[in-house]
Amino acid sequence: MNKKLVITGGVGFIGTNLALDASNKGYQVVVFDNLSRRGTDLNLQYLSSNANIVFVEGNVCSSEAVDRLVCENRDAEAFFHFAGQVAVTTSVQNPREDFLTNAMGSINLLEALRFNNYSGLVLYASTNKVYGGLEKIESHESETRHSFVDYPLGISEQFPLEFHSPYGCSKGAADQYFLDYARMYGLKTVVYRQSCVYGEHQFGIEDQGWVAWFTIAAVFDKEVTIYGDGKQVRDVLYIGDLVDAYWKALQRKDIVAGEVFNIGGGKYQMSLSELIRHLNRVLGKEIQIAYQDVRPGDQKVYVSDVRKAEQYLDWTPMTNVEKGVQGLVKWATENSELFRRAGVI
Repeated sequence: MNKKLVITGGVGFIGTNLALDASNKGYQVVVFDNLSRRGTDLNLQYLSSNANIVFVEGNVCSSEAVDRLVCENRDAEAFFHFAGQVAVTTSVQNPREDFLTNAMGSINLLEALRFNNYSGLVLYASTNKVYGGLEKIESHESETRHSFVDYPLGISEQFPLEFHSPYGCSKGAADQYFLDYARMYGLKTVVYRQSCVYGEHQFGIEDQGWVAWFTIAAVFDKEVTIYGDGKQVRDVLYIGDLVDAYWKALQRKDIVAGEVFNIGGGKYQMSLSELIRHLNRVLGKEIQIAYQDVRPGDQKVYVSDVRKAEQYLDWTPMTNVEKGVQGLVKWATENSELFRRAGVI
């Protein structure tokens, strides 16, 4: 196999960061994207200056386009499947489109890989939403956050799946298909159930990553909306740590084939209100907040138990929230013109 990676959704936030890092490591990178997400055109302009990165425009909903992508890149060392509809709110408004993109788009890729007898790594970016709203788990409420009573290390991969919202259903279906294609057809698939990723090259909007959106809104004096009481807690994962986890899987593709991992910040946790307070201190100003009712499928608490990743991947998150948010604030501040062009501000 050649030193090549293929990334579907490769011009989005996560794809852009992986593509840049892979290029710096000497890989040829093929990024496949339909440029439907806000800011992807700006990421593409940034990536296009890199001779190691090749852009292919296409949609995972088109089996013909995906077949062509796989056929022309059978020599790639790995396929990373990031393309998808990423917002719960959008899935509620248009569940059919959400299904076609997340579930059928994944089947299109898996079938193309199967028929081409692909033997490299195939990594799917799933979500913690496959565990549902976690309403039955007892939580404790303090002044600024909710926390698990009986799961001090977070939710492990053994926790029962419970799909809430069309987004949870479509991502959960794809999650299970990727695992089953390892069992049934021998594809070297691995599933990462990712939790609250944030960092540079993320043109966050309200329903696509609250750490990024709150930070960007704070930098540019925009109002933010909190759905619920603001005490919801997530383990937050800096993009650099996630990219490192991708390389760990590639180095161990035969060991991780057919496995699923919860990939999150683990011990690095924060509530919405705590992030607001932190940004107020860092920026020296008060963020304007509006409150609305909690959204369907929103979890009071979600924290990833990352012990399986530590064991199989020799991976653990390294970037604390303060350092990661500082980097995001710096990048947003230095790139205000990009945010204007993207229509975020």
